[in-house]
Amino acid sequence: MKNSTTKSLNIKVRHKRIRAKISGTMSTPRLSVFRSNKNVYAQIIDDTKGVTIVGLSSEKVKGKGLMEKSGNVGREIAKLAKEKGIEKIVFDRGGFIYTGKIKALAEGAREGGLKF
Repeated sequence: MKNSTTKSLNIKVRHKRIRAKISGTMSTPRLSVFRSNKNVYAQIIDDTKGVTIVGLSSEKVKGKGLMEKSGNVGREIAKLAKEKGIEKIVFDRGGFIYTGKIKALAEGAREGGLKF
């Protein structure tokens, strides 16, 4: 019998593999990204305490398309992180492939001043 997998199952498997290798601390928190069909969400998380430090979604950011909004989410999350005193992070792409919206968000965060 052929094993069939779905996109969502592949994403879950990749995310589990990624999370086994990375974890956020207070000195270097984790930037977690989630992409739905309509929006992109980003959170900066301290895994030692289990606390979300900063969170933002593309619903609250200006831009024409979702690609532009993703870049703006990255820049805004970097600005909010700098206000909290965070300069260096660990990037968690959430099992999604590093292209398109995920890449735009990461590059926006780098432009905003976050190092990862």
